[in-house]
Amino acid sequence: MKRFKKILFRILAVMVAFFLFLVWYQYKYSMDVVTPYNINSPTLDKKLLIATQGSDFKDKVTSDIVDHFKSDSVYIEVVDVESLNDIDPNDFNALVIIHTWENWKPPLSVQSFIDMYGNESNKIIVFTTSGDGDYTMKRVDAIAGESKLSEAPLFINKIIDRLNKLLM
Repeated sequence: MKRFKKILFRILAVMVAFFLFLVWYQYKYSMDVVTPYNINSPTLDKKLLIATQGSDFKDKVTSDIVDHFKSDSVYIEVVDVESLNDIDPNDFNALVIIHTWENWKPPLSVQSFIDMYGNESNKIIVFTTSGDGDYTMKRVDAIAGESKLSEAPLFINKIIDRLNKLLM
């Protein structure tokens, strides 16, 4: 009986340690919620939606895209990816979805949106970040990379190049 208690205690200790690791990992690597905002008038003909998650890297990518287009006649709306279920892609000329790969899959809101709307006439640009930098959803032509601030300009330029074709 004493041996059984030792084995049980060790199993429970491993389970508690694993649970604590998961809590720490979620706290350390979870994305911040983005406060929605918009730039320019919604009455403009060209409309861009950026759905993103909050992190230093994603904030840099988002702000540089916004800075690039804000002086043009483009209405820009920035929302958190969790708001995607409230978005109708037909209201926009172009959509950029910036998300991280979490627990071996995209956020549920992103996956649901893509499942519902597909690539909507190629006007949805998906940028997926992950530790390896090469995870993307199946059947989605996404830009993929690691969240390294030093590499942000490379991804910003790729996204802007695609947006120029949709907005100009």
